[in-house]
Amino acid sequence: MIRLVDTMGDDSSIVQAARISYGAGTKTPSEDRTLIRYLMRHRHTTPFEMCEAKFHVRVPMDTWRQWIRHRTASVNEYSTRYSEAIDEMAVAGVWRLQSTSNKQGSEGEFASEWLTAREAELHSMSRAVYRERLAAGVAREQARKDLPLSTYTEAYWKIDLHNLFHFLALRMDFHAQQEIREYALAIAEIVKQWVPLAWEAFVDYRLETVTLSRLDIEAIKTGKVSGMSRREEGEHYEKLAKMGL
Repeated sequence: MIRLVDTMGDDSSIVQAARISYGAGTKTPSEDRTLIRYLMRHRHTTPFEMCEAKFHVRVPMDTWRQWIRHRTASVNEYSTRYSEAIDEMAVAGVWRLQSTSNKQGSEGEFASEWLTAREAELHSMSRAVYRERLAAGVAREQARKDLPLSTYTEAYWKIDLHNLFHFLALRMDFHAQQEIREYALAIAEIVKQWVPLAWEAFVDYRLETVTLSRLDIEAIKTGKVSGMSRREEGEHYEKLAKMGL
């Protein structure tokens, strides 16, 4: 679940911040668009920090662990020390295979009634044990210790637009874990409506770009790949494919 709670600023706020040294803003929407695109293209980040968004999120704890690694937001999370844990756990719709080329990724899907049944058993048992501990008077802070990472948590998450774009660039990428990518895609739909000019620039100059390293440029010039690790070489050919080369 993703719910937009509040926003501060919009596309015009970005322009206003960028133009403060001139004492006046731009006068037409086309000038605003040109300026925002210039700022994004040349990585002038502070004007984008003038915009903020606050979201209410409901997310499984394993996904939240990845999410909270982005330390550029203000967060207030549901506490299972003060309240009973949320009585909901994420269920795997399908099971993914471990990637053979990426130690932290997956590839391919398969169905398994046995694994799904075992998941249901685990959820049921862990929840029952948790309730038994609470009924016995065990402190909530200790009773929770064996709840699975599939248990949902909730939080308010407030972040400025510059850092939100960074979050989306990483978590919308196809290399990101599917579960957090789905949340990022949902947030993206909100951002598109909130700051359409900034979103357009973000797509054009961040999401849909190809960054070339010195080794990439040398390989393109000479036609020979040299000095790259095996993984970097694979990424090089992905870049060439994206450019149609």
